[in-house]
Parts: sequence; structure tokens; C-alpha cells
Amino acid sequence: MSLPSPVPTRTALVTGASAGIGVELARELAARGHGLTLVARREDRLRELADDLGARHGVRVEVVPTDLADLEDRRALIEAVAERGLEIDVLVNNAGFSTMGAVAASDPDREVAMVRTDVEAVVHLCSLVVPGMVDRHCGAVLNVASTASFQPLPGQAGYGGSKAFVLSYTQAMSVELRRTGVTATALCPGPVETEFAEAAGIDVKEAGAALPDIMWVSAAEVAAAGIEGLDAGRPVVIPGVANRAVAGVAKVIPRRLLLPILAKRHPAL
Repeated sequence: MSLPSPVPTRTALVTGASAGIGVELARELAARGHGLTLVARREDRLRELADDLGARHGVRVEVVPTDLADLEDRRALIEAVAERGLEIDVLVNNAGFSTMGAVAASDPDREVAMVRTDVEAVVHLCSLVVPGMVDRHCGAVLNVASTASFQPLPGQAGYGGSKAFVLSYTQAMSVELRRTGVTATALCPGPVETEFAEAAGIDVKEAGAALPDIMWVSAAEVAAAGIEGLDAGRPVVIPGVANRAVAGVAKVIPRRLLLPILAKRHPAL
């Protein structure tokens, strides 16, 4: 199996662990006996989850509040883990958010913050953590991308581009890591009922109307598929039969035909 066995002096670091898929990923890892380092900006939510997982599974769980869009905060996060005498053997880059609407109507600061969180933080944390995994010949990385990564996404241009980067980056890293004892997996969920849409500024009902019910997968199902795929060493995981089919079709339909359809159906446009 590719997921390292739990060791008291090692930890599974999960970003974006205060809500949605991040919470469920932490639960999946705790259920498998992994000690956890939970990371997000909302400390109260992290501590509530840490208390629950520690009591339920008897695992070590610590909380490190971090703004992942901030370079120095990310460095301080890794230093805080080391100061606790821990090594990161599972890295889950889940933190992220999306903006909505046309680029011409966008908030420049918000767009840059999204790229720093969705792209820069993934690259930075992988660069800080993966070398130690390779030295120890043991480790697993799960980077959360999206089915938006398989085609451009009018109405969420920056988000689609960011997730396309995460997918490409993870696939390349997966090949680089062959025979090192370390694996990398990209988790590409479709629509999920979480706080994600609300945070992006779009009504959940509008989002639901734009996408068929068959494409919606729960956060718990997404997390279970992601950890199972990570354990199996799969480079890409797409939860849900319908989402796998749509991702496959999106890769072969000519962009000149596909993109106008996506733009027409996007609630933000």
C-alpha cells in the first residue's frame, strides 16, 4: 500500500481542515490511525474537530492556524511541526477557494489571493515537505484539484486555471517520484455540497440547477475515494461515475464547441 503506516513521530498534515472535504479527509485519516496536524484560518473549528477526532479514534491531533496565502505563515507552519518533533509523512493540500464571474468584473486582490492559496501554497508546501519524504523513502501527497481542471471554465477562469495547474503539477510529480517510496495523487471532485459555493458568492440553488443531480457527490464520499486512491497509489482520482464520464468527454470535445455551452450554463455569467 502507498499510504504510510501510522507512526507516533510522524503526522498527516491536512490543509483546509475547518470545513467540507478537509474535515472528511481528516476523519478518514484519523479512522486509519494517523496522527493529524490540522491547518486552516479558523482556529475554533479546527479545535472542535481535533477534540472530536482525538476522543473518537484515540489519535494525536494538533492545530496550527495558518493563512496559507501568506508565504511566511507557510514557513512557520512547517517549523511548528518540526518543533513538535514530528515528520510529515502524509501531506494533504486541500485548502482552496474560487471566485465567480467574468475576469472583466473581477476583484484583482481576490483573484491573486485565490492563486496564492490554490496554486502557490500547493507548490510551496510540496517543495518544503516532499524532499524529506524522499530522503526517508516514505510518504504520500494528496493534492485536491477539481473536475474543473479538465477544461477551461468561463465564469471561474482563475479557479479552472488554478486547478488545471494542480492536476498537471501532481501528475508530473507522481512520475518523478516513482521508485522513491513516495506517491502523489490528484483528487478531482465534481460538485459537492459544502460551504465552497457560498464562499465564492454563488447561491447553492443556482449551482444545483446548473448541474445534474447525478454529478453531486457528498464530501464524505469524496474524501473516502481520495484516501482510497492515495492508498492505492493512483495518480488521479475522480469521485463519482458521472463525473468520470464528464471529465472524459470534456477532454475530447473541441473547445470551440464546449466553452460556449459551459459559459451559457454558468450561473455567474
